[in-house]
This record gives sequence, structure tokens and C-alpha cells, in this order.
Amino acid sequence: MDASWLVPDWPAPPNVRAVCTTREGGVSLGRYESLNLGDHVGDEPVHVAQNRNRLRAAVGARPVFLQQVHGTGVVELDAAAGAVNDGTAADGCTATEAGLACTIMVADCLPVLFTDETGHRVAAAHAGWRGLAGGVLEQTAKSFDGASKVIAWLGPCIGPKAFEVGPEVKAAFEAHAPAAASCFRPAPAAGKWLADLPGLARQRLRAAGIESIHGNDGSDPWCTVGNASRFFSHRRDGISGRFAALVWKA
Repeated sequence: MDASWLVPDWPAPPNVRAVCTTREGGVSLGRYESLNLGDHVGDEPVHVAQNRNRLRAAVGARPVFLQQVHGTGVVELDAAAGAVNDGTAADGCTATEAGLACTIMVADCLPVLFTDETGHRVAAAHAGWRGLAGGVLEQTAKSFDGASKVIAWLGPCIGPKAFEVGPEVKAAFEAHAPAAASCFRPAPAAGKWLADLPGLARQRLRAAGIESIHGNDGSDPWCTVGNASRFFSHRRDGISGRFAALVWKA
């Protein structure tokens, strides 16, 4: 794997593997340089295919790429459930079958990886503010129903210094849990707020009974907008590639 990629520091069992790519290690050019994994952002299809093949070879598992729609749908990737192909519309996925990598593409939204302490099941969720407010993390956590302790890892996303939102976003989270107000502070622009996306995710995960939460703590190194050489960012660049977070059973 490329030396710049992030390997989650979390107490996952030995049979569970996870990685989060960066911009490094691919063949795409220009604003998509270099490891763009998104096939829906205007990049050359042949370059995206090469990048995805490089990823698959690097991890030794099959990444399954969803058509992410900012919703709360979660799909089972295992063949026994009717194997899911690339392009299935969902914002979360889960698997118990070895060699299938639950894969989430992002360029500011928050990728969240899950496993349980026995390593029986893995899962991944795409948490932009709409999906997060709508309950995508809770829906993904439900796939572990009856399992042992669930462990979560938060990947890079737009940071709390950069994520300016309108009052409707703040209201959506506060309607679910008043404590969400602590994750918003006034932005310089009148009537706007700066939102702490990983902070909101941690609140939602804890409310769902998940206490073992690792990764993105909202500090500057995790911010996609502020680290242009490392991460793609749609908000920063307008047209942007996608990096990905993956979790799978070896």
C-alpha cells in the first residue's frame, strides 16, 4: 500500500483490515491527481479503472463501490444475501464474508468504519450532514444487532473550522438531540454556523451504544479542506476526485 495512506489505529481484531487512501498512488491527472476512485466526477474512465485496480491489488480484497446518495440505506455485501455489485444505491454496507471490502468514497463527507470485537462483521457508512442527521450511522450499527462490542473509526472529513452551514442544518441535528448544539459555533458570515461533523458523529455513535470510537477528533490534520496535497475536497475545489475508506475481513 502507498506509504501516505492511513491505516486506522483502532483495537480491531487480527482478522479485520482497514485503510483510508489519500490522493497518492494513482494515475489520474490534473485536478484528479492522482488516486481518484470516483467514476462520477468527470475523470477519465480508464484512469479510474486503473486506480481501482491498483487499490484492489494493494489491499488484496475486492472493494465494493456504492452509488452514494446521501441517504440512510445499508446493504449486505455477502453473496448469501444476493451479491451487491458496484453502483448499488446506498450509503452504508456490511459484510461477514472474507475478501469483500466495505468501501466509502468521500471528498469532505465523513467515512465511518465499523467492526465488532470478535471480527465477525465489518461495515462502513458515508456520513455527510444529511445522512448523519437522517440516521445512517444508527442504521449501519443495527447490522451488528446482538453482536459483541462494536468498534468505530472516523476517517478524514471537512473540519470544524471549514464546515460552514445554514441554520437548517443546526436545527436538523438539534431536533434529534438538543446536545448537538455543542457541535456548532457561529461562523464569520451572518446567520451561518461552523459545524463539527466528527463531533456530531461521535454523539450519534455513543447514543447508539458504541463507546469505542477512534480516528478523527476534529483537529486540523484530519481536515480535507485544509490538507490539499493529501486529500480531495469538493468544497475547496468544486470539481474534485474521491478518496476512500475500506474495511474487510482477511
